[in-house]
Amino acid sequence: MTRSLPRLLAYFALAASVVACSSSEGTQLKSPFSGKKYLSDAKHFRAVGMGQSANLNIAKSKADLESRKALAQQVETNLKVVTDNYASELVGNQASEAIERFQTLAREVTNTTIGDVRKIGEEVRQMDDRTYQVHVAVEIRKKDMFKFLKQKAKNDAKISELVRSQMVILIDKELERLEEEDPN
Repeated sequence: MTRSLPRLLAYFALAASVVACSSSEGTQLKSPFSGKKYLSDAKHFRAVGMGQSANLNIAKSKADLESRKALAQQVETNLKVVTDNYASELVGNQASEAIERFQTLAREVTNTTIGDVRKIGEEVRQMDDRTYQVHVAVEIRKKDMFKFLKQKAKNDAKISELVRSQMVILIDKELERLEEEDPN
């Protein structure tokens, strides 16, 4: 019996250390739409949102809103990079106005309507507390987003012709770059 006591104590110590390690690291959860397929790539902006409510329609609305917000943030960040990349190419006193107006237009577009957003996945769960949890994945083709932005720029009456033409040139260059990366 005395021989097995040290062995038993060693097992307890080992078990305690395993429990301590796993609890300090937490438990990894796999969220819906968390794979590579749902990340933005060279062709698409993609985003995922989650909403929870006792009302299924409200949970769906929250998930849609969150996914579109995340998508809009990605688009806005990308447009900031695009304007920074082409800023040195714009000429004249109105170059900074063109960049500022372009960024403002991008914010207006992402804050209101993003054209051609497609829902690529939706998962609904009813939780133990009888609430609904909805996960949504959305995407938009980058080319379509820039074409939509170009159309908005062409129709923006708040800007001068020079600024409008600089914005269109900037968007056309980005569309050409995207076309070179992916001709399909």
